[in-house]
Amino acid sequence: MSLPFTREQFFEVFALYNEGVMPLQFGLCLLALSAFGAMVVRRRGSDRVVSAILAGLWAWMGIVYHFIYFAPVNPAARLFAALFLAAAALFAWAGVVRGRLVFDGESRARRIAGHALIAYALVGYPLLSLLLGRQFPELPTFGLPCPTTIFTIGMLAFLSQPFPRYVLFVPIAWAFMGGQAAFTLGVYEDLGLLVAGVAGLWLTFHPASQPSNLGHRQGAS
Repeated sequence: MSLPFTREQFFEVFALYNEGVMPLQFGLCLLALSAFGAMVVRRRGSDRVVSAILAGLWAWMGIVYHFIYFAPVNPAARLFAALFLAAAALFAWAGVVRGRLVFDGESRARRIAGHALIAYALVGYPLLSLLLGRQFPELPTFGLPCPTTIFTIGMLAFLSQPFPRYVLFVPIAWAFMGGQAAFTLGVYEDLGLLVAGVAGLWLTFHPASQPSNLGHRQGAS
């Protein structure tokens, strides 16, 4: 597949982004940890907090990364920005407005998959990038699409049935689209994106057990 930019231009975009938004990368990591914490230490409104954070992360990626930094080297980035903003709107609508995203993870297999993807996104991905010789500011930090998509699918693995499958559409699409960078640009840490995409398909099409306590579901939402 022919790309409208070179590998050098691709990593230069990372450098421009990281230098331009510094030190907000740390704030984005804290947001991710806050979402995970809200899911683990459940309180009234926790699910809406998690959904709002996911919506904010996808809006950030759409506007800041794709539209501002990536669009100058890739005309398709404007389309990507629109897709990411659509994903943000879906998280906000389904999770914040309607309260239909409940992150209480009743399936053990899904919890294991979710923890693995979240750990890879926040710890494994940056460590592997360093081992592959990438250095700041060209290091793909959290808040950029690839590690953040892995984190998102990891969080969505904790969703209870039933939930609107449409919240998975854009993350899965980007997992397979962005995962091609592992082969075309040598970003081998993005192989984790392909794993996340397969996990997302599993979440979409493999039904989990229905929750037995309807009152708990309603109270959590």
